[in-house]
Amino acid sequence: MSTEVEKAQHAGDISKPTIFSKIINKEIKADIIYEDETCLAFNDIQPQAPVHFLVIPKVQIPMLDSCKDGDEKLLGHMMHVCSKVAKERGLLEGYRVVVNNGKHGCQSVYHLHLHVLGGRQMDWPPG
Repeated sequence: MSTEVEKAQHAGDISKPTIFSKIINKEIKADIIYEDETCLAFNDIQPQAPVHFLVIPKVQIPMLDSCKDGDEKLLGHMMHVCSKVAKERGLLEGYRVVVNNGKHGCQSVYHLHLHVLGGRQMDWPPG
Protein backbone atom coordinates (compact mmCIF):
# COMPACT_ATOMS: atom_id res chain seq x y z
CA MET A 1 0.00 0.00 0.00
CA SER A 2 1.31 3.47 -0.87
CA THR A 3 1.79 6.12 1.78
CA GLU A 4 -1.20 8.11 0.48
CA VAL A 5 -3.43 5.03 0.62
CA GLU A 6 -2.27 4.37 4.19
CA LYS A 7 -3.00 8.01 5.12
CA ALA A 8 -6.47 7.71 3.58
CA GLN A 9 -7.18 4.55 5.57
CA HIS A 10 -6.37 6.35 8.82
CA ALA A 11 -7.49 9.92 8.07
CA GLY A 12 -8.51 11.89 11.12
CA ASP A 13 -11.73 13.36 12.42
CA ILE A 14 -13.45 15.29 9.63
CA SER A 15 -14.82 17.85 12.09
CA LYS A 16 -11.34 19.12 13.07
CA PRO A 17 -9.39 21.82 11.22
CA THR A 18 -7.03 20.41 8.61
CA ILE A 19 -3.60 21.35 7.31
CA PHE A 20 -5.45 23.19 4.52
CA SER A 21 -7.25 25.34 7.11
CA LYS A 22 -3.84 26.27 8.49
CA ILE A 23 -2.66 27.20 4.98
CA ILE A 24 -5.77 29.36 4.43
CA ASN A 25 -5.18 31.10 7.78
CA LYS A 26 -1.46 31.56 6.95
CA GLU A 27 -0.50 29.56 10.05
CA ILE A 28 1.81 27.42 7.93
CA LYS A 29 3.60 28.28 4.72
CA ALA A 30 2.62 27.04 1.30
CA ASP A 31 3.67 27.98 -2.21
CA ILE A 32 0.45 29.88 -2.95
CA ILE A 33 -0.02 30.54 -6.67
CA TYR A 34 -3.56 31.95 -6.65
CA GLU A 35 -5.93 33.42 -4.09
CA ASP A 36 -9.28 35.18 -4.18
CA GLU A 37 -12.13 35.67 -1.71
CA THR A 38 -13.43 32.09 -2.02
CA CYS A 39 -10.52 29.81 -2.88
CA LEU A 40 -6.79 29.27 -2.86
CA ALA A 41 -4.38 27.37 -5.13
CA PHE A 42 -0.93 26.16 -4.12
CA ASN A 43 1.72 23.77 -5.37
CA ASP A 44 1.56 20.22 -4.01
CA ILE A 45 4.43 19.40 -1.64
CA GLN A 46 4.72 15.89 -3.15
CA PRO A 47 4.12 16.53 -6.86
CA GLN A 48 3.03 13.56 -8.97
CA ALA A 49 3.62 15.40 -12.27
CA PRO A 50 5.87 18.23 -13.47
CA VAL A 51 3.01 20.60 -12.61
CA HIS A 52 0.83 19.59 -9.65
CA PHE A 53 -1.21 22.09 -7.70
CA LEU A 54 -4.30 22.00 -5.49
CA VAL A 55 -7.35 24.25 -5.52
CA ILE A 56 -9.25 24.46 -2.23
CA PRO A 57 -12.27 26.41 -1.00
CA LYS A 58 -11.65 28.78 1.90
CA VAL A 59 -14.70 27.35 3.68
CA GLN A 60 -14.11 23.87 5.07
CA ILE A 61 -16.17 21.34 3.14
CA PRO A 62 -14.86 17.92 4.20
CA MET A 63 -15.41 16.11 0.89
CA LEU A 64 -17.32 16.22 -2.37
CA ASP A 65 -20.11 14.13 -0.84
CA SER A 66 -20.53 16.83 1.84
CA CYS A 67 -21.50 19.49 -0.72
CA LYS A 68 -25.00 20.86 -0.37
CA ASP A 69 -27.51 22.52 -2.65
CA GLY A 70 -26.14 26.01 -3.09
CA ASP A 71 -22.49 24.93 -3.36
CA GLU A 72 -22.74 24.77 -7.16
CA LYS A 73 -21.38 28.29 -7.64
CA LEU A 74 -18.34 27.57 -5.44
CA LEU A 75 -17.65 24.25 -7.19
CA GLY A 76 -17.92 25.91 -10.60
CA HIS A 77 -15.59 28.69 -9.47
CA MET A 78 -13.04 26.13 -8.27
CA MET A 79 -13.10 24.46 -11.71
CA HIS A 80 -12.66 27.88 -13.33
CA VAL A 81 -9.64 28.54 -11.09
CA CYS A 82 -8.19 25.16 -12.16
CA SER A 83 -8.45 26.26 -15.79
CA LYS A 84 -7.10 29.76 -15.17
CA VAL A 85 -4.07 28.63 -13.16
CA ALA A 86 -3.37 25.74 -15.57
CA LYS A 87 -3.15 28.25 -18.43
CA GLU A 88 -0.88 30.51 -16.35
CA ARG A 89 1.34 27.48 -15.67
CA GLY A 90 1.62 26.73 -19.39
CA LEU A 91 -0.51 23.59 -19.48
CA LEU A 92 -1.71 24.35 -23.00
CA GLU A 93 -1.62 20.71 -24.19
CA GLY A 94 -3.94 19.53 -21.43
CA TYR A 95 -4.03 18.48 -17.80
CA ARG A 96 -5.98 16.27 -15.42
CA VAL A 97 -8.28 17.38 -12.58
CA VAL A 98 -8.76 14.83 -9.79
CA VAL A 99 -11.05 14.79 -6.75
CA ASN A 100 -10.38 12.09 -4.15
CA ASN A 101 -13.56 11.37 -2.19
CA GLY A 102 -13.53 9.25 0.95
CA LYS A 103 -11.36 6.37 2.09
CA HIS A 104 -11.65 4.27 -1.07
CA GLY A 105 -11.07 7.40 -3.17
CA CYS A 106 -7.75 7.80 -1.32
CA GLN A 107 -8.73 11.08 0.35
CA SER A 108 -6.14 11.78 3.04
CA VAL A 109 -7.09 15.39 3.92
CA TYR A 110 -10.76 16.00 4.72
CA HIS A 111 -11.00 19.46 3.20
CA LEU A 112 -12.36 19.36 -0.35
CA HIS A 113 -9.56 19.88 -2.86
CA LEU A 114 -8.98 19.52 -6.57
CA HIS A 115 -5.64 18.17 -7.80
CA VAL A 116 -4.47 19.60 -11.13
CA LEU A 117 -1.72 17.55 -12.78
CA GLY A 118 0.03 18.28 -16.05
CA GLY A 119 3.25 18.98 -17.86
CA ARG A 120 3.47 15.48 -19.35
CA GLN A 121 1.28 12.96 -21.16
CA MET A 122 -1.10 11.38 -18.65
CA ASP A 123 -1.74 7.64 -18.82
CA TRP A 124 -5.00 5.66 -18.78
CA PRO A 125 -6.50 4.04 -16.79
CA PRO A 126 -5.55 6.32 -13.90
CA GLY A 127 -5.99 4.04 -10.93
